[in-house]
Parts: sequence; C-alpha cells; structure tokens
Amino acid sequence: MSEFLQQLLNGISMGAIYALIALGYTMVYGVLRFINFAHSDVFMVGSFVAFYVAPRLGSGSIAGGMSILCVAMAASALLGVVIEKLAYKPLRGRSTLTVLITAIGVSLLLQNVGQKLFGADPKAFPPIFPARTFHFGTVVVNSTQLVTLATTLVLLVALHLVVHHTRVGTAMRAVSFNATASSLVGIDNNRIISFTFALGSALAGAGGVLYALNYPSIDPLMGTLPGLKAFVAAVLGGIGNLAGAALGGLVIGLVETFVSGTRLSTYRDAIAFGILIAILLFRPAGLLGKARVEKV
Repeated sequence: MSEFLQQLLNGISMGAIYALIALGYTMVYGVLRFINFAHSDVFMVGSFVAFYVAPRLGSGSIAGGMSILCVAMAASALLGVVIEKLAYKPLRGRSTLTVLITAIGVSLLLQNVGQKLFGADPKAFPPIFPARTFHFGTVVVNSTQLVTLATTLVLLVALHLVVHHTRVGTAMRAVSFNATASSLVGIDNNRIISFTFALGSALAGAGGVLYALNYPSIDPLMGTLPGLKAFVAAVLGGIGNLAGAALGGLVIGLVETFVSGTRLSTYRDAIAFGILIAILLFRPAGLLGKARVEKV
C-alpha cells in the first residue's frame, strides 16, 4: 500500500507539470485552431532563464525561488508574444498546414539557437527552493514535490479566474467561439491572441522550471519529449478544453509513473503515445471534449 501511495504522489507531481504545458497547447488551439509545436521549446527556454538568473536572485530560499520562477515565466511570456508576432501573425488566413509547418520550423530554430547560446552539454539545475524531506510513515515527500503541486494548483486557480472572471478572459472565450463576430463587437483580436500566447507561454515557463527541479539536468533539447507528452495530455483531455488539459496531464503522469514501476518501464513512452492512438480511435473529442459538427 505504501508503494502505491508513493507512486501515486510521484505520478500526480509529474502530471501537474504535464498539465501546465498542455494548457498552453490547448489555449492556443482554442483561439487559433492550430497546434503550436514551438511551445515545448518555450518550456526549455524557461528552464534556462531560471538557470542563469538563479545566482543573481539568490536560490535556496522560498522568496528567491519564487522570484526566479516569476522571471522565467515573464521571459517565456515575452518569447511567446514575439513568436506569435513574427511567425504566426503574418500567416493569419493561410492554411492550417502552412502554420503547422511554420510551428515545426520555429521549434527547430529555438532548439538550434539554444544549442548555440547555451551549449549542447547538459547542465545541472540548481535547487532554487529549500531542500527538505518529510516522512509520512513509509511515504517520502520531498519539498520539490510540494513546490510543484502548490505552484501548479495556484496557477490553475489563477488561470480559471482570468478566463472566467475577467473581461480579457471573456474576450478570449469570445474569440475562441467566433473570431469574426468578436471583432464586430469591438474586441481587438490581435491583442487577445497575443495575450493568449503570453499566458500559455508563461505556464510553459513555469512547467520548465518545475520539471528541471524534479529532473535537475537541462539541455536545449529537453522540451521535445515532455512537450509531446503534454500534447498527448491535451488531446486526451479534449484539445481546446482547459479542464480537459489538466485532467489529461494528470492521467499521463500517473500512467507513466505506475508503468515505470513495472517490468514495462522501458515502454513507458510508447504506452503514452499508445494512449494518444487509442483516444483518437475511440473518442477523438477527448475525455471532456465535445464532438463538433463542421460544415464542408
């Protein structure tokens, strides 16, 4: 029983990180109806920003760790807006395939620029929060897991409040529902789209920092696999559905963790993508998504 509880805790902690990244995917899809595959590399940039500012802001304390996290989120948000303005905005009205290819190109660009600027060798990520270990019977909880869960919960609540209880959140939902009608009633679609990219990218930056805390080694290609799994989580929960993205992230994190404790541990990545195939075959709309009828 204790081993089950330990794996459950580890799975929820990992799933919380996937949920943060998946929310960025699903927010952009909800507004623009395309997958921003550069999102996983914004995740990588967030971890590197935290790595480089940590010595200057004083890692090892709660205040210092939160400052580092906020700087990483702000830098990631700025990068998301720059990507949207330079790469995606000129392609408004173009085919989905054109935008998709561009997103893959931006992803490769960020990876190669990252290797040039940061170097290709992995770097040890510093413990930016105080390191503590707590024992509840035979279940071991470390402070990194607590920080991960608390930060994710706060960000999810904040995101819910922004989307459902603010004017900009109402505008985001209006643009998602019908961009043409929203512009006719005075909503600045360009501003809302930029805000969506900033918000989603900030969550990815937070996810990058939390991932680096749990797996303290970063490199310019670190975002590829977590990004793909977060995309699977977004599809699993229902792409375009915020609650679905969070649920999908938790499911993928739990499945991956429990599989890692079995003889099938070497197949945990394959099982995650097998879930994607299964959901596309049997429930394409996802767990919480709703099937849409499109006119041809």
